[in-house]
Amino acid sequence: MLKTLEETISLIEEGRILHIAADESLLEKLPKGKWIGGTTPYFMSEDGGIFTKEKLFVNEIDMAEEIRTAVYGKYNIFQIVEECYDNGLTLMIIPYGSEVAVKYAKEAPDVEELLMHPVAGWISGFDLDTESVAKAYDGLTGQSYTDKAVVMYIRLPEGKSAMVNMINIFTDDKTDPVIRFLDNDLSVTKCTVNGQEVNFAEYIKKKNIDTRMPLVADHNGSYINTSIKEVLEEKVDFYAPVFKNIDYRFAVNVKDYAEEFSRRIGEAGAKNPVVSCNCILNYQFGDLNGKKIPPYVGPVTFGEVAYQLLNQTLVYFEILG
Repeated sequence: MLKTLEETISLIEEGRILHIAADESLLEKLPKGKWIGGTTPYFMSEDGGIFTKEKLFVNEIDMAEEIRTAVYGKYNIFQIVEECYDNGLTLMIIPYGSEVAVKYAKEAPDVEELLMHPVAGWISGFDLDTESVAKAYDGLTGQSYTDKAVVMYIRLPEGKSAMVNMINIFTDDKTDPVIRFLDNDLSVTKCTVNGQEVNFAEYIKKKNIDTRMPLVADHNGSYINTSIKEVLEEKVDFYAPVFKNIDYRFAVNVKDYAEEFSRRIGEAGAKNPVVSCNCILNYQFGDLNGKKIPPYVGPVTFGEVAYQLLNQTLVYFEILG
């Protein structure tokens, strides 16, 4: 929940294990302690979506028997699969725009070991009206990073387990053209549409496609989104990579994000998510400022991690048992 700076400092000094999201101006004032954090001034609170640089969003990880923190760059990010607890959760925060974020986005789907242990987290961001830089914080050392992922390894009590899940309000229309890409990349020029090679930017403009809707691909019954960052003259940039040999279609237009989230939340049936995060694109395109989507409260992020990097989703984890 949202806390004042004084309340957050008090929790840290009490030795509580915390996950914190806030504007950089507040995170910089926190003392060392058992916490990790990331930058964002956007949140889904109990009272609805909110922009604030005056409060911090704080989750207490009170079920943890033990925690460790670690910091990884682009060359060793997948070491996380070797250092996690056998019975635990890996909670990760990666700065937006960093090389480690790109590395993780492109290669995580091919790291099978990631599926052996619960991995959840988010991409930290900043005030979109500023020239700020995203950061991740390791509270144990008091260090912040613009180019490294910060991870908290959480060991759970015997008989408890973590479940990572996502809520995606987007689906595709199976009658729409199938789009395929020639490589795994964050920026593309060409693609095939129903088997015919085209310039993707020209295709989007010609078809007048609403790029607020992501590309979606069906991965074993679960829809994975890829959101479009920008359509330029000759190429298209994405917030997460597209992958070759995957069938994509543009998502069916969602008229009311808050209503659709409410419907999907009911289907998900989560009772007490410990940490959740919702994408900044949902916040913007769905006009979620002031709108509630209980019981999911937490940071509004520049990408979500549920084993791999996701876009325009809500990611959360629960503790079972």
